[in-house]
Amino acid sequence: MSEAVRDAFRADHQTQMKPEARAQRALRSFAREFGALTALRMESCIHCGMCADACHFYIATEDPKYTPIWKVEPFKQAYKRESGPFAPIYRWLGLKKEVTTEELEQWQELLFDSCNLCGRCSLICPMGIDVATLIEQARHAMFDAGLAPAELHDSARRQELFGEPWESKEPYRQKLEDLGRAHAVAIPIDLPQADVLLLVSGVEIDRYPAQVAAMAKVMAHLGAKATFRSDALFAENMAYFTGALDWQRNISEYVIREAAKCGARTVIVPECGHAYTALRWEAAELHGARLPFKVQHITEFLADALKAGTLRLSRAGGSVTFHDPCQLVRRGGVLEAPRALMQALGLDLRELKNNKGFSYCCAGGGGVLMIQRATELRHRAVAAKLHEIDATGAERLVTSCSGCRASFEDAADHFHWNKKPASLLELVASHLA
Repeated sequence: MSEAVRDAFRADHQTQMKPEARAQRALRSFAREFGALTALRMESCIHCGMCADACHFYIATEDPKYTPIWKVEPFKQAYKRESGPFAPIYRWLGLKKEVTTEELEQWQELLFDSCNLCGRCSLICPMGIDVATLIEQARHAMFDAGLAPAELHDSARRQELFGEPWESKEPYRQKLEDLGRAHAVAIPIDLPQADVLLLVSGVEIDRYPAQVAAMAKVMAHLGAKATFRSDALFAENMAYFTGALDWQRNISEYVIREAAKCGARTVIVPECGHAYTALRWEAAELHGARLPFKVQHITEFLADALKAGTLRLSRAGGSVTFHDPCQLVRRGGVLEAPRALMQALGLDLRELKNNKGFSYCCAGGGGVLMIQRATELRHRAVAAKLHEIDATGAERLVTSCSGCRASFEDAADHFHWNKKPASLLELVASHLA
């Protein structure tokens, strides 16, 4: 981070609170999620530094403050002072001081600006500590203390209240109808009955409308009875980034209610990685019951259709390399579905040196792409990934996450990089046999 950016950095605040109350609120929030598993993670760290070697932010800067486990240090210290087995001794000897709001303000950058929740640190930890989950829990505490980045807080609040993360001059339902006409494909909206509920990300509607058209085209080709719903259009759950658990639940409820209304037994997440995590792995727990539908990423759905013989593809040809979106691969296990589709397309797949579960993040996930003050750090973190892509010699870069696509395009503009990321879904839709 440059001196100018560092000088400009300030911790964002929400709600009016005295500093002492803000810190206490954060620590109480973190304590609420405490259980035996979290305590075990806190006690198991042997300070080996391997998580640092797995983190693209540390690799890019070699600054020890970006060590993943260090990002939860205030909460780790609070645990040792208040709840750990030696807490009375720590307090008696004054070895662990009370965490202050000033410290939490300093940690806002570490928890939000320099973490994509990508999980590579969790994968590499020799003690099996899920560092990414600890950071996610710390984000919950920071939100409860009114210490979330303004960009994330404001979009999450809007989505929780209105179902849409961003304001739009034209209603998003109208935008869907317009892009359907522009791409000469019928966009099914608000069908009273459907087997499949389709979600779309705002990034796709506003920036990559061809991806939305591709989903509608593929569904029509497969003869799927599918629909978008005006009251549950958006796949992304901005509260997941922000750490707002109650808002995250309420945003998920939009989808759950609309799926029930139309009788959908499958909900399709578009090319959006974090949306998959929020709905597939976290929505049921927040909802308090098993979801009444199956959640699939679009590549999973298409790979199943390919295996069943209902999806046939013509050969696209050419060489590609593939970026594995972190949330789909490390946290979701969606490894082989995109590769099955690329094989069926006859693509010459040239794997990255770090691929599948070990793939490096695009550096924009976890809400980081939205945080303006994080731009310089994000660019430093993605540079190594761009070099790795170039080293494959592939003609094209393909991915299955619109957020990753946007992050790579931003990096390409910054570095004057000559590759434009392509959507796997669009490739499939343009080669239906």
